[in-house]
Amino acid sequence: MVTASVLIAMFASYVALDLAKRVRNHDRRVAMTWLVGGSLTMGTGIWCMHFVGMLAFSLPIELGYTVGLTVLSWVTAVGVSAVALYVASRGPASWRDLGGASLLMGIGICAMHYLGMAALDMTPLIVWDPWLIAASAAIAVGASAGALLIFGWLGTVSEARSLFLQPVAAVVMGAAISGMHYTGMAAASFPLDSVCLSAGALAGTQLGTVVAFSSVALLTMTLFTSILDARMRSSLSLANLKLESANEELRQRAFIDPLTGLPNRLLFEDRLSHALQRYERNLDNRLKREPRKMAVLFVDLDGFKPVNDLLGHAVGDEVLKEVARRLRVATRDSDTVARIGGDEFVLLMEDVSGVADCAALASRIIGLVAEPLEVHGHKVSLACSVGVALYPDHGDRHQLVMHADAAMYTAKRAGGHTYALFESRMNEGVQEQLALQHDLRHAVERNELLLHYQPKIDARLGRLQGVEALLRWQHPTRGMIGPNVFIPIAERFGLINGLGNWVIEESCRQMRVWADQGMLMSVAINLSVHQLRTEDLVHRIESALTRHRVMPSQLLCEITESVAME
Repeated sequence: MVTASVLIAMFASYVALDLAKRVRNHDRRVAMTWLVGGSLTMGTGIWCMHFVGMLAFSLPIELGYTVGLTVLSWVTAVGVSAVALYVASRGPASWRDLGGASLLMGIGICAMHYLGMAALDMTPLIVWDPWLIAASAAIAVGASAGALLIFGWLGTVSEARSLFLQPVAAVVMGAAISGMHYTGMAAASFPLDSVCLSAGALAGTQLGTVVAFSSVALLTMTLFTSILDARMRSSLSLANLKLESANEELRQRAFIDPLTGLPNRLLFEDRLSHALQRYERNLDNRLKREPRKMAVLFVDLDGFKPVNDLLGHAVGDEVLKEVARRLRVATRDSDTVARIGGDEFVLLMEDVSGVADCAALASRIIGLVAEPLEVHGHKVSLACSVGVALYPDHGDRHQLVMHADAAMYTAKRAGGHTYALFESRMNEGVQEQLALQHDLRHAVERNELLLHYQPKIDARLGRLQGVEALLRWQHPTRGMIGPNVFIPIAERFGLINGLGNWVIEESCRQMRVWADQGMLMSVAINLSVHQLRTEDLVHRIESALTRHRVMPSQLLCEITESVAME
C-alpha cells in the first residue's frame, strides 16, 4: 500500500503537470472546462494517495473512517488542485503571488491530511507531535511552491525538452507529497488502550484497492484526453500556420510584382493615396516652415524590347530584376519603387524640397541604369527615360502619375537617356490621347472600324494580284482617323491585339463575300509585333479561315521591317 500510494502521487503529479499546459488556453470557456475537470481529477489523485496511505497504516485494533470527514478531505484536495491550476493558467507569477498561493495550497493540503486523520474516530484521542506537524506543514508549503514553480517553468521550455523533464518533475513532486503525508502520519501517536469508534465505517484492504484502481483509471483517462487535446491543438496550429502562409502569399501576389519583388500598381496607388492624405493633414504645419512637396517619377527603359525578343524572356527577366535592384539603390528608404508594366517603373518621393531633388534622383537613376550588365553570358546596355511631376505644382492629385507619364514620353521623344519635368503644354497631348483611347476601346462594338482595300497590281503582267487591307477609324465626331494616329495609342494602352483580331476576322469575312460573288481574291494584312508575341495567333487565324470557308493561301500575313527588327 505504501508503494502504491507513492506511485499514485507521482502519477497524479505527472497528470497535474500536463493539465497545467491545458488550462493556459486563450479560449476562456475551454480553459475553464479544463480547470474544473482537471481540479476534480488532480484532487482525486492526490486524495487517493492520501487515503491509500492511510489504509496502509495498521494498529492491533480494527480501524475505520467516518464518511463525512473523509468526503470533506476529498473536497479540500479538489479545492487545492483548483488553486494550483488557476495559478498555472495565469502564466508566470510574481514572488508575492507565488508566496500567497503556496501558503494557501499548503494550508489546504494540511487540512486534507488532518481531516482525513480526524476521520479516525479514536478514543482516547490521537496524541500529536507539534514539531512533526510543523514539519509536515512546511513540507506542504514548500511542495506547493515547488509545484507552482515547475508549472511555470515547463510552460517556457520546448515540447521536446518537456517530454524529458516532465517525468523527472513528476517524481520530485510525488516524493514531496508523499513526504508530507508520511511526516504527518508520523506526528500521530495512539495510546495502548485506544479504540476506534468508526471501525464499522470505511475500511479494508479491498476498499483501498478499489479506490487506487479507480483513481489510476481516472488519471489515465484524463491524461489520454489531455494528450489527444494537445495533438489536436498541434494539428490546428499547423493548419493555422499553413492558412496564414497561404493568406500571406495571396497578399504578396495581390500587392507585389512576382518577378522583381517590388510593389505593383495596386500597392503603389494605395501608398500614393496615403501619401497625399498625409500631405493634406500636415499642410498647416508645413506652411509654418519651408514648404515641402511630393513627386512621382515615371521610368521607362529604352531599348528593352529588342533585348527581350532577341536574347529571350529569361535574359529579359534578369535585366528587369537588376534594374529593380538599381532603382532601390538609387532611392531613399522612405521612397516607394514600383513596377507597373513590362518595362515601366514609378517612384514616389515624399518630403522633397523641389525640382532640384527630383532632378538629382532622375540623373542618378539614368546613370545607374546605363551601367552595362552581363546576364547569362550576354553583355547588355540599356538606357531609360524619366518623367517628373511634382505635387501640388503640376496639377490635380489624381493626375500626378499621368503627368509624370506625359513628361516621360517627352523625354523619350527627345531621344531617350534623359529626363523631363512636366509642363502644362504636355497635358494637351495627354488629354487628347486619353480621350482617343477611351473611344477606341468601344470602336469595334460600335462598328466604327473599317478596312480600305488597296489593289496590288503585277506591273509586269498588268494584272490584279490581290488587295492589301488598310485599317481606318471612322470616328463619330472627329471623322476619319488614320492609323498613324490611333495605332500608337492602341499599342500604348494595350488595345492593339483586339484591333488585329478584328482585322483578321473582317478580312476573312470579306473574302467569303467576294467568293460568293464569284471572285477569288487574296488579301494581305499587316501583323503587329504584339500579335506575334501572343500564343493563340495561329489558332485565331485558323479559326477565322475555317469559319468563313476561306483557303489559307488567300490570306497573306505581312510584317514590316521595324517589326522584323523588334
